Amino acid sequence: MYKVIGSKDTRTARVLLMLEELGVPYEHVPARPHSAEAVAANPTGKVPVLIDGDARITDSTAIMTYLADKHGKMTAPAGTIARAQQDSMTHFLLDELDACLWTATRHAFILPEEHRLPAIEKPLMWEFSRSEKRLAERMGKHPFVMGDQMSLPDILAAECLSWAAGAKFPLTDPGLGAYLTRMQARPAYQRVKAK
Repeated sequence: MYKVIGSKDTRTARVLLMLEELGVPYEHVPARPHSAEAVAANPTGKVPVLIDGDARITDSTAIMTYLADKHGKMTAPAGTIARAQQDSMTHFLLDELDACLWTATRHAFILPEEHRLPAIEKPLMWEFSRSEKRLAERMGKHPFVMGDQMSLPDILAAECLSWAAGAKFPLTDPGLGAYLTRMQARPAYQRVKAK
């Protein structure tokens, strides 16, 4: 059985969502970053950490990719054009949405006060809005990020859009707002939220 180390209000939520969508059993240890449990699993103290037997995997996207590949679900096969397009979308979401949100979060309360730049939030919101429009254009009228089937990038997109809403980054595209509502209504999302 897999063991997931990390609290659900971190990027650990992505791993929990992936496991719930895959329908595989796991144990969840809701450790805070840099807690004793987190440091024992990962010397950097960062979460999430997935333990599979003797192996420890860090970084939410690496973990999700491993799980999708291992279970043959929510991913295109490696070495295909479809996989390259999926990986392109994954990197777009990380580079354009996640990066803005993480930088804003760090400057809001994670960095020491003397290193915070509160004025950075406004340009990050502008950049996020521009990237949000690009995501909507790439999705088109499809129900999921990559088309008609849910895949790994949907976990990233839904988690980033949810994070944005919580951080008061406005979602300006109505289609993405409807997409987020659909994703949050999924049973897997509800199970993670209830943890």
